[in-house]
Amino acid sequence: MTENTLSVNRIIDKEFARELAKHLLEIDAVILRPNDPFTWSSGWNSPIYCDNRLTLRYPKIRKKISKALIDVINREFPDVEVITGTATAGIPHAAWVAENLDKPLAYVRAKAKAYGLGNQIEGGVDKGQSTIVIEDLISTGGSAVSVIEALQFIGADVRGVVSIFTYGFQAAVDHFEKLNIPVYCLTDYSTLIDVALEENYIKESDLKMLNAWRENPSEWPN
Repeated sequence: MTENTLSVNRIIDKEFARELAKHLLEIDAVILRPNDPFTWSSGWNSPIYCDNRLTLRYPKIRKKISKALIDVINREFPDVEVITGTATAGIPHAAWVAENLDKPLAYVRAKAKAYGLGNQIEGGVDKGQSTIVIEDLISTGGSAVSVIEALQFIGADVRGVVSIFTYGFQAAVDHFEKLNIPVYCLTDYSTLIDVALEENYIKESDLKMLNAWRENPSEWPN
């Protein structure tokens, strides 16, 4: 992707991407099992399981993540007005970023509450205000797209998405390109696999299977 095209799943700091991938493997936030796959809630078979919530247990790692998110925002969205987190895993990271940048915080529920005022968006995003969305993980992009659409529905100006990790699925790329929303990620599946091989979490013989899954996850391993 060139500088003149929409940035989707772009990594700015490749050195930090490798460092973060190593941390995720060390704390079992990412587990690779190419020969004993997991089953996702979607029904997909998967050689990888990612739970970035585990980073919350490690202050040094979560501080590094927060700093990296802030660096992306300062570089790409310096004048953004509100920081918005995705519920629930994006909320703590968004809160730390908003606190450090001294900006209002909001978060978006998966669906509107069935009680009280029936809010789906909590916190402070008003019509016309600019915001970026902080996500912990992008798979097909569906959850982030729902958040973007909810924000756009109330008239917010969604400038982009910043995610801790992405699988790099084409489906996600297509979603964000359709919305014309740039996406920046701290690390990704390809980086993770490279680091996992170097650190002996996987074997060279596993690479073909792992790459095949990323290319066609809904049909893998057939």
